[in-house]
Amino acid sequence: MPAEWAPHASTWLAWPSHPALWGEHLGPARAAFAELVAAIAVGETAEVLVPDEAQEGLARAALPERGVRFHRVPFGDIWLRDTAPIFVTDAAGRVATVDFAWNGWGGKYLLEHDADVATRIAGLVSLRSFGRPFVLEGGAVEVDGEGTLLTTRQCLLSPSRNGPVDERDVEAELRESLGAERVLWFGDGLLNDHTDGHVDTLVRFVRPGVVLAMEPASREDPNHDVLHAAIRRATELRDARGRSLEVVRIPSPGLVTDGEGRVMPASYANFYLSNACVVVPTYGVASDEEAVERVGALFPGRRAVGIPARAILTGGGAFHCITQQQPTGTS
Repeated sequence: MPAEWAPHASTWLAWPSHPALWGEHLGPARAAFAELVAAIAVGETAEVLVPDEAQEGLARAALPERGVRFHRVPFGDIWLRDTAPIFVTDAAGRVATVDFAWNGWGGKYLLEHDADVATRIAGLVSLRSFGRPFVLEGGAVEVDGEGTLLTTRQCLLSPSRNGPVDERDVEAELRESLGAERVLWFGDGLLNDHTDGHVDTLVRFVRPGVVLAMEPASREDPNHDVLHAAIRRATELRDARGRSLEVVRIPSPGLVTDGEGRVMPASYANFYLSNACVVVPTYGVASDEEAVERVGALFPGRRAVGIPARAILTGGGAFHCITQQQPTGTS
């Protein structure tokens, strides 16, 4: 599995389409989605799923005319990081898809059509496709493109995914399906993360040997202990090349709540790296500007774009969660 900073042929997304799921947040979610697609389309094609003709019309009116291609594919919701296939490459530069089993984040949200999204996208791209019976969501893994993979015990060892498994079972699967030479394990993810601790809201690679992690400003941060534990853990680890990980610290958003006062799993680590931009979620809090600036500085040559993500977050994630990159290469 290539690193996210490797060149993309395109990015796969799904237009927010279901009022019953999004309620009053549908309009703002669509506005944020449109900003995200506009940023992506500067440097690559945005491949956008729409469920029907009516939704395609709405999406075409909201999204850029250039750099966007539409596909009528039914889906449950927009979390393509988890429901789309994962794209991999071989030594000859040939691209293939890996289609993992899907069970709605451990049976929490089983929406019609989501289990078929990966195979339907695989059919659209005309690449070799490898089906795996193992349940794995794309947000549960993070790679450096050189054989190192990050994940959390909370998610991948959860019996709600693949029954009782141990680290050796999971590592064998990740080695076989994604080419992971070394799996680096973290503990728990963010509070109230319904994905059971996806690593893409906790720790991210920014280049080989270097990871980004959030640092809480005070004890008032609901993820104070989790974030400090992740930083400590990262400093203890070595990657597949034997390097100790360098940890770049950025601020945490701190306490972000929904309209009913519940803590939301807000994370600046859930950025998305396109060919031309790094898109950073913002939450209307004091650390937003600093976070966008500091994440942007880690990716010279790409424009840093901060986009309000609260509406998307009401569904459970941010911009990395709704994107899936397709690397360049041959079939």
